[in-house]
Amino acid sequence: MDDWIAALEGEVGQSGGPPLLVAHSLGCLLVAHWAAGTTRQAAGAVFVAPPDPAEAVFPAEASGFASTPQRALSFPSLVIASTNDAYGSLIYARALATIWGSAFAEVGARGHLNGNSGLGDWPEGRQMVAAFEAILA
Repeated sequence: MDDWIAALEGEVGQSGGPPLLVAHSLGCLLVAHWAAGTTRQAAGAVFVAPPDPAEAVFPAEASGFASTPQRALSFPSLVIASTNDAYGSLIYARALATIWGSAFAEVGARGHLNGNSGLGDWPEGRQMVAAFEAILA
């Protein structure tokens, strides 16, 4: 986990300004852990399909991310979740959004919102990211 956080810290440091971070699944937990331990700032973050470490399908290799930060983020954020994600329930995603101070968007029964979900290029997701980015400007 520490090497992932260090890599994200390095990328944000080279971005030339606070970036908009878009994270999927375990990347959501990565960004939350990074935010809890950095002095750098993000312009905002979009979290797509955050996984619940308590779910049986959560990978053992990712156990370093199991204690999800339980405090508000210092930047605007949006959590996007499906109603039938095997990696994290809608209740869990809503709870994270509340804890992190994030806006929340439910997109219906779409699975884990990944390539296996049959979403293709997922124009709806792109539109949500663009709309979120527009309110940051």
